[in-house]
Amino acid sequence: MEEQIAYDTFQMEDSEPLLKMGIKLWKDYTEPELKKQLQNVFLSDNQRILLAKNPKGIAVGFSIFSIRQDYVEGAEKTPTGYLEGIYVEPEFRKKGIAKKFLQIGEEWLKVNNCTQIGSDTWLNDKESRKFHKKIGFLEEDELVHFLKKIT
Repeated sequence: MEEQIAYDTFQMEDSEPLLKMGIKLWKDYTEPELKKQLQNVFLSDNQRILLAKNPKGIAVGFSIFSIRQDYVEGAEKTPTGYLEGIYVEPEFRKKGIAKKFLQIGEEWLKVNNCTQIGSDTWLNDKESRKFHKKIGFLEEDELVHFLKKIT
Protein backbone atom coordinates (compact mmCIF):
# COMPACT_ATOMS: atom_id res chain seq x y z
CA MET A 1 0.00 0.00 0.00
CA GLU A 2 1.31 3.44 -0.98
CA GLU A 3 2.10 5.78 1.91
CA GLN A 4 -0.13 8.83 2.20
CA ILE A 5 1.97 11.97 1.93
CA ALA A 6 0.68 15.20 3.48
CA TYR A 7 1.57 18.55 1.91
CA ASP A 8 1.59 21.77 3.88
CA THR A 9 3.10 25.22 4.04
CA PHE A 10 6.27 25.36 6.12
CA GLN A 11 5.99 26.37 9.77
CA MET A 12 8.90 27.38 12.02
CA GLU A 13 8.71 24.14 14.01
CA ASP A 14 9.80 22.38 10.80
CA SER A 15 13.08 24.36 10.63
CA GLU A 16 15.41 21.52 11.59
CA PRO A 17 14.24 18.96 8.99
CA LEU A 18 14.07 21.68 6.32
CA LEU A 19 17.64 22.74 7.11
CA LYS A 20 18.88 19.12 6.98
CA MET A 21 17.29 18.54 3.57
CA GLY A 22 18.39 21.97 2.33
CA ILE A 23 22.04 21.18 3.07
CA LYS A 24 21.69 18.04 0.94
CA LEU A 25 20.41 20.13 -1.97
CA TRP A 26 22.59 23.22 -1.61
CA LYS A 27 25.94 21.72 -0.65
CA ASP A 28 27.85 25.01 -1.03
CA TYR A 29 26.05 26.60 1.92
CA THR A 30 27.08 26.33 5.54
CA GLU A 31 24.27 25.57 7.98
CA PRO A 32 24.24 29.13 9.41
CA GLU A 33 24.13 30.64 5.90
CA LEU A 34 21.31 28.40 4.77
CA LYS A 35 19.39 28.89 8.01
CA LYS A 36 19.48 32.68 7.46
CA GLN A 37 18.39 32.28 3.82
CA LEU A 38 15.48 30.02 4.77
CA GLN A 39 14.38 32.44 7.51
CA ASN A 40 14.29 35.23 4.91
CA VAL A 41 12.20 33.05 2.61
CA PHE A 42 9.80 32.25 5.45
CA LEU A 43 9.33 35.95 6.24
CA SER A 44 8.75 36.93 2.60
CA ASP A 45 5.27 37.43 1.16
CA ASN A 46 6.64 36.60 -2.30
CA GLN A 47 7.98 33.17 -1.44
CA ARG A 48 6.41 29.95 -0.23
CA ILE A 49 7.99 26.85 1.24
CA LEU A 50 6.07 23.59 1.00
CA LEU A 51 6.82 20.43 2.96
CA ALA A 52 5.85 16.84 2.27
CA LYS A 53 5.47 14.62 5.35
CA ASN A 54 4.99 10.89 5.67
CA PRO A 55 2.18 9.45 7.85
CA LYS A 56 4.46 9.67 10.91
CA GLY A 57 4.80 13.42 10.36
CA ILE A 58 8.42 13.20 9.24
CA ALA A 59 9.41 15.65 6.50
CA VAL A 60 10.49 13.80 3.36
CA GLY A 61 10.74 16.68 0.90
CA PHE A 62 10.40 20.41 0.35
CA SER A 63 9.99 22.94 -2.40
CA ILE A 64 10.40 26.70 -2.53
CA PHE A 65 8.46 28.88 -4.96
CA SER A 66 8.82 32.62 -5.46
CA ILE A 67 7.17 35.42 -7.37
CA ARG A 68 9.82 37.35 -9.28
CA GLN A 69 9.40 40.87 -10.56
CA ASP A 70 12.81 40.89 -12.26
CA TYR A 71 13.52 39.29 -15.63
CA VAL A 72 13.33 35.51 -15.85
CA GLU A 73 15.01 33.91 -18.90
CA GLY A 74 12.43 33.41 -21.63
CA ALA A 75 9.48 34.79 -19.65
CA GLU A 76 6.94 36.79 -21.60
CA LYS A 77 5.89 39.06 -18.72
CA THR A 78 6.16 39.72 -15.01
CA PRO A 79 5.45 38.69 -12.40
CA THR A 80 6.92 35.28 -13.11
CA GLY A 81 6.82 32.31 -10.80
CA TYR A 82 10.06 30.58 -9.96
CA LEU A 83 10.91 27.17 -8.59
CA GLU A 84 13.82 28.13 -6.34
CA GLY A 85 14.49 24.64 -5.07
CA ILE A 86 12.97 21.21 -4.74
CA TYR A 87 14.22 18.18 -2.83
CA VAL A 88 12.77 14.77 -2.05
CA GLU A 89 14.58 12.22 0.12
CA PRO A 90 15.94 9.42 -2.11
CA GLU A 91 13.70 6.67 -0.70
CA PHE A 92 10.61 8.79 -1.49
CA ARG A 93 11.53 9.72 -5.06
CA LYS A 94 9.52 8.57 -8.08
CA LYS A 95 6.33 8.55 -6.02
CA GLY A 96 4.82 11.75 -7.44
CA ILE A 97 5.91 14.04 -4.59
CA ALA A 98 7.79 16.51 -6.78
CA LYS A 99 4.92 16.54 -9.28
CA LYS A 100 2.48 17.34 -6.46
CA PHE A 101 4.78 20.10 -5.17
CA LEU A 102 4.74 21.64 -8.64
CA GLN A 103 0.95 21.40 -8.86
CA ILE A 104 0.48 23.13 -5.47
CA GLY A 105 3.12 25.74 -6.30
CA GLU A 106 1.58 26.52 -9.67
CA GLU A 107 -1.83 27.05 -8.07
CA TRP A 108 -0.31 29.53 -5.60
CA LEU A 109 1.49 31.31 -8.45
CA LYS A 110 -1.70 31.55 -10.55
CA VAL A 111 -3.53 33.19 -7.63
CA ASN A 112 -0.65 35.69 -7.57
CA ASN A 113 -1.02 36.60 -11.27
CA CYS A 114 1.82 34.49 -12.64
CA THR A 115 1.29 32.80 -15.99
CA GLN A 116 4.71 31.16 -16.30
CA ILE A 117 7.19 29.48 -14.00
CA GLY A 118 10.95 29.40 -14.40
CA SER A 119 13.69 27.43 -12.73
CA ASP A 120 17.40 26.84 -13.09
CA THR A 121 20.10 24.30 -12.47
CA TRP A 122 23.80 23.92 -13.13
CA LEU A 123 24.77 23.03 -16.68
CA ASN A 124 26.47 19.80 -15.58
CA ASP A 125 23.64 18.64 -13.29
CA LYS A 126 22.21 16.03 -15.64
CA GLU A 127 19.85 14.58 -13.02
CA SER A 128 18.24 17.96 -12.36
CA ARG A 129 17.98 18.77 -16.06
CA LYS A 130 16.28 15.43 -16.70
CA PHE A 131 13.90 16.04 -13.78
CA HIS A 132 12.94 19.52 -15.02
CA LYS A 133 12.19 18.20 -18.51
CA LYS A 134 10.16 15.33 -17.08
CA ILE A 135 7.87 17.70 -15.16
CA GLY A 136 7.26 19.93 -18.16
CA PHE A 137 9.99 22.57 -18.21
CA LEU A 138 11.70 23.45 -21.48
CA GLU A 139 15.35 24.47 -21.56
CA GLU A 140 15.34 28.17 -22.35
CA ASP A 141 18.99 29.08 -22.53
CA GLU A 142 22.47 28.08 -21.42
CA LEU A 143 24.65 30.65 -19.73
CA VAL A 144 28.30 30.61 -18.79
CA HIS A 145 29.48 33.10 -16.16
CA PHE A 146 32.96 34.62 -16.31
CA LEU A 147 35.01 36.40 -13.67
CA LYS A 148 38.28 38.27 -13.99
CA LYS A 149 40.40 39.77 -11.24
CA ILE A 150 41.13 43.44 -11.61
CA THR A 151 44.76 44.10 -10.79
